[in-house]
Amino acid sequence: MRKSAGYTQAQLADKLDIKRSLVGAYEEGRAEPKLTTLVNFAKLFDITLDDLITRDLSDPNTQKDSVAKGGGKLRVLAITVDEQQRENIELVPYKASAGYLNGYADSEFIEDLPRFKLPMLGTGGTYRAFEISGDSMLPIASGTVIVGRFIEDWSTIKDGTPCIVVSQKEGVVFKRIFNKIKDAAVLRLHSDNPVYSPYEIGVEDVIEIWEAKSYISSSFPIADLSLDKLSSIVLDLQKEVQKLKKVE
Repeated sequence: MRKSAGYTQAQLADKLDIKRSLVGAYEEGRAEPKLTTLVNFAKLFDITLDDLITRDLSDPNTQKDSVAKGGGKLRVLAITVDEQQRENIELVPYKASAGYLNGYADSEFIEDLPRFKLPMLGTGGTYRAFEISGDSMLPIASGTVIVGRFIEDWSTIKDGTPCIVVSQKEGVVFKRIFNKIKDAAVLRLHSDNPVYSPYEIGVEDVIEIWEAKSYISSSFPIADLSLDKLSSIVLDLQKEVQKLKKVE
């Protein structure tokens, strides 16, 4: 749950008002938290104390039980880790996007996905990669892999943020989000390609949101070298030459 919320051990320790070393001890099973700490933990993650103590929250069947929090859905993400217990980035190919709608909380489905690492992303948060299809987000080409960081609290999303949105009706889409949760409990999704009209989706239909942080593509963007663009470049060069002559 700490990892799904994007907290480091130090950040969680600050929120629970305990030492960071204690968080590590709890996670490794070397110590057990006091009742007051458990109560604070349950409040922080908006779950009941009974569920925290008696239920296996790493069980995929339990993960499907979502708790509303700030417009988002709090649950334990199914993830994979390497030999050093560091999280991988799982890749959801376009052909597997339909299956992801049913398998997003299934640890076996997630384990079967390809996985990789991008060291430049750092260690804060949980990341997943999605292959997109179509031309709605040009110049990001179809077939590009978008790497996103999991967003727990959707109410914090700023207008214009590019995100992977996973929903039952739309599937996996890459759009810019305009946040209307507070006013109408909806998200307005915009394409960068003006040919596509924006549309709204209710938060109750949304499964996951991943903020785009990086992308991987085998297609390089084509420079805009239209006649107007070339003329503008020539005029700018002429102005620079004139400035240099005046200085001399």
